[in-house]
Amino acid sequence: MSRILVVDDEPQILRALRINLRARGYDVQVADTGTGALRAAAAHPPDLVVLDLGLPDLDGVEVIRGLRGWTTVPIIVLSGRAGSEDKVAALDAGADDYVTKPFGIDELLARIRAVTRRLATPAADGATAAPRVGRHTVDLVDHTVTRDDGAEVRLTPTQWAVLDRLLRHPGKLVSQRQLLHEVWGPEYQNETNYLRQYMAQLRRKLEDDPARPRHLITEPGMGYRYRP
Repeated sequence: MSRILVVDDEPQILRALRINLRARGYDVQVADTGTGALRAAAAHPPDLVVLDLGLPDLDGVEVIRGLRGWTTVPIIVLSGRAGSEDKVAALDAGADDYVTKPFGIDELLARIRAVTRRLATPAADGATAAPRVGRHTVDLVDHTVTRDDGAEVRLTPTQWAVLDRLLRHPGKLVSQRQLLHEVWGPEYQNETNYLRQYMAQLRRKLEDDPARPRHLITEPGMGYRYRP
């Protein structure tokens, strides 16, 4: 049974999530402060954390950083904040996904299942050495892309770098800032036009319908996601 730590300062949300998650077989811990969340996680390490950003004592981003100091447990953020900056900060701090308030319980449960599936399937570099993008097989070790008819698709080094980072985290949102830092360098922070340009190139080469991508997905204002 997976243990989920739910952190929120709204009693009705804690109660609703505790009931719904327990009904689906999860072992649920709850905390209504950032300090309480860190203590609960240290005392009984969870398998997944659902974390509100707006807590009364600590900002949710600080809680993420505190957790990331010693654990790689998946973290799904709950955000009631309208601006994307807070969500980007949470993702850069180490969150794995986000759900915007108000949210539907079905959406949150789907996100939890997606993270759980990623946990059940080894996602280290070697385990995702040959993911699929539509009709293409991507070999992340040999750096080759082969269409189902045997034709090879050529990518530039920068296209490879962007694609590599998305495919190594299937289903996970990779923030714009993370991609810019890892592909172009830490001095790049706001050059999102680079990302739009290279994602458009990759879609033209790999998606059946680049105008309606099924695998290389844009999360507006946030980042990009590889959907297997």
